[in-house]
Amino acid sequence: MRMHEPLRIVHAVDRDPYQFSRFHAWLELDVLVRVAQMTVSEAADSVRERQPNVEVSTEIVEGAAASALCEQSKAAAEIVMGSRGLGGFSGALLGSVSLHVAGQAHCPVVVVRPGQESAHGEVVVGVDDAPECEPALEFAFRQAELRGGPLRAIHAWQRPVQLYAPQVNYDPDDITAAANEVVAARLARFRQEHPQVEVIEDVRRAHPVDALVDASARAALVVVGSHGRGGFRSVLLGSVSHGVLHHARCAVAVVRE
Repeated sequence: MRMHEPLRIVHAVDRDPYQFSRFHAWLELDVLVRVAQMTVSEAADSVRERQPNVEVSTEIVEGAAASALCEQSKAAAEIVMGSRGLGGFSGALLGSVSLHVAGQAHCPVVVVRPGQESAHGEVVVGVDDAPECEPALEFAFRQAELRGGPLRAIHAWQRPVQLYAPQVNYDPDDITAAANEVVAARLARFRQEHPQVEVIEDVRRAHPVDALVDASARAALVVVGSHGRGGFRSVLLGSVSHGVLHHARCAVAVVRE
């Protein structure tokens, strides 16, 4: 509604698990498609009841859910999905579909857990010294602007391992001052482009996942980039994005970099 974009509700029908003789007669009745039609119809009715001004359409596609949603993302402004997994750790882990789409989609992906639908509170975004974080910053500023709330930009730093050597001296205040400069420089352009957004610069000595998860307790949305530091950047989420998706206490947006 805030973005003034139409909403398309998509259900993927995956026949592969049922392609053997035990289910043959059942599948001739096309039960999967009928259930899908009922599911998207009920979802559309719910949206129209809650947000009558939103343009809603439905679509049923064939194939595995993760692949279907990634294909849909090529023409989407944003993918919104739930986090429900089918394993035994639903309280701690996301479903494999959510993780796959968050890491592979061509547009921002917002993952929402039950009870995390609040539109109130801060928008939180992680900031580092890499230019790859700029798409996440742009998305976060835009969300804060649309929601009319503050944006908390978090930069978390930890002592490098070599600084634990007793012969190495370092000043935490110097590191914090340098981090503040990094954050201010990275945010400068976005502040100019979104002057009405209240920005809170938050530099902490902590692990980035811990800092973002802590801030999520009073946030409406946490925004992270999708990049990792390993050799499988095109396949896997970065460890920070992965950790925040698993443990955040509000909705999480993953923005492709």
